[in-house]
Amino acid sequence: MSDFTPVTPVVLQIRKIIFEKFNDVETKFTNDEIFEILKENGDIDPSWIIDDVESFFNEICDSGLVRNIAQNLTTIWLKIFGTLEKLHCNACNQDIYLGTSEERTCPNSSCKSSI
Repeated sequence: MSDFTPVTPVVLQIRKIIFEKFNDVETKFTNDEIFEILKENGDIDPSWIIDDVESFFNEICDSGLVRNIAQNLTTIWLKIFGTLEKLHCNACNQDIYLGTSEERTCPNSSCKSSI
C-alpha cells in the first residue's frame, strides 16, 4: 500500500455512506456497493481493492452497527441492526454516525471519546 492518508478516516466514510444510502433496517447492501462509493468519493488510496477495506467492515460488524447476513467470496451482504443517527464528536471535530444500539463512543480509531 502507498502512503496515502485519507482526509476523513475510512471507517467514518463507510458509516456516512450507510447513513445516507442504507439507513433502513430492512435494506440489504454489500461491501462492494460501499467500496464503489468510496472510490467515487476519492478519499481512499486509489490502488486499493476490496480486500484492503475488509478490516473496516469487520470493525463495523464487531461494533454492532451491522450484521453479516450472507457472504460469497469477497462480497459480504449486510443489514444494519438499528437506524443510524448523525452526531458530532467535539474531541476530534468529526461528524460521526452511530446506530441506536451502539455504545456512545466515537468510532474514529484515533479518538474513541465518549459522546
